[in-house]
Amino acid sequence: MRSWCRPCGWGGGAVGRLGWRAAATAVLAALSAGVVAGCGAAAQGGAKPGPAGSARPLGQRPGQVFYVSDQTSAARELAKTKGPDARSLTRIADQPSALWLGGEDARAEAEDLTIKAAAAGRTALIVAYDIPHRDCGRFSAGGAVDAAAYRDWIDRLAAGLADRAAWVILEPDAVAHTLDGCLTPAAAAERYDLLAYAVTELKKQPKVRVYLDAGNAGWLKDQDRLADALRRAGIAGADGFSVNVSNFYTTEQSSEYGGKLSALLGGKHYVIDTSRNGNGPLGDRDWCNPAGRALGEAPTTGTGRPGVDAYLWIKNPGESDGDCGRGEPKAGEFWLSYALGLAHG
Repeated sequence: MRSWCRPCGWGGGAVGRLGWRAAATAVLAALSAGVVAGCGAAAQGGAKPGPAGSARPLGQRPGQVFYVSDQTSAARELAKTKGPDARSLTRIADQPSALWLGGEDARAEAEDLTIKAAAAGRTALIVAYDIPHRDCGRFSAGGAVDAAAYRDWIDRLAAGLADRAAWVILEPDAVAHTLDGCLTPAAAAERYDLLAYAVTELKKQPKVRVYLDAGNAGWLKDQDRLADALRRAGIAGADGFSVNVSNFYTTEQSSEYGGKLSALLGGKHYVIDTSRNGNGPLGDRDWCNPAGRALGEAPTTGTGRPGVDAYLWIKNPGESDGDCGRGEPKAGEFWLSYALGLAHG
C-alpha cells in the first residue's frame, strides 16, 4: 500500500529561485538595516505576502519555532486571492510547511531557505527526497540516477545547510518501500546503505536534526520487520523517525503507531505529519486526494506527548496527490478547491 505521492518537478512548497548569493546579500542588507522578517504579529484573514524572500507574519505561538516562507504554494495562491477564500487560505499560508528538495537545485534552495530562516530566528523544515528508484516509478518517480549520484547529492545538500538550524525529514516512503515488494533484495540493501550515509553526512552539520521516514499507521503491520529495516538504514545516528507523511491518520492513531515503533528502537523520538489529518483517513486505502479531509494540529514542538518531538506540516496542504482518475491536477500542483476544503474542514 502506498502512503502518498509527490512529484519530482514540484511547484508549490519551494522557495523562490533566487540564487544563494543574492539571498545572502539581501539578508545581510536587511540585518544591517535592523529589519528581521518573521517575528511580527499574527496575520489577519486575507493578508498578503510581503516582498519575495520575506517570512510571512507570525505570532508567538507556543512551540512554533519553524520558519514560515512566503514562497509556499499556498502563500503564492493567497497573493492572488481575495475575499472569503483568502481568509480561509490564510489558515494554510500562515503555518510553516516543509520545503521538498530533490534534483540539481537542492543545495542552493537549502542555503536560500536556511539563511532566511536564520535571519528570522527560526528553524527551516526540509524534506530530502532524491533517493534512486523513488516512489517505485509511480506518481513521484525520479530521484538520483544511481548510488554515486545520490551520495554526491547528499554531500551538496549538507553543504547548503551548513551551520544553520534545520529539521530534515529523510526520504519519505524509502524504508517502507524496501519491505512492500517494490525493490529487489540487492536494491533494498543498496538503499539502506544510502540512507545510512545520508544520516551520517547530514548529522555532521551541528544544527541539523534528521528524522528517517517510517511510513504510516495503515501501511506496514509488521513493526518488528520495519524496526529492523530502520536499523539497517541508520536510525541509530538519526534524531528519530517521521510518521504519517502526506497521509491522513489521526494524531492519536499516529502516536500509537509511533510509540510502538519507538519502543522497538530503544525509545527513539518521532514527529507526526498533521497537515491533513484533522478528520482522519477515508478508509485505509484511499490515500489519493480523499474528499472531506481537514487540516490537523498546527506545527509545534509542544505536543504534550512523550517521545513526540513535533507536529509538522510535512505535506504542503492543498497540493494534489496526483491524478487519481477523477481529473485532479498532477502530483504537487496546488489545487485551490481542495485546499479550501481542508481549511473549512
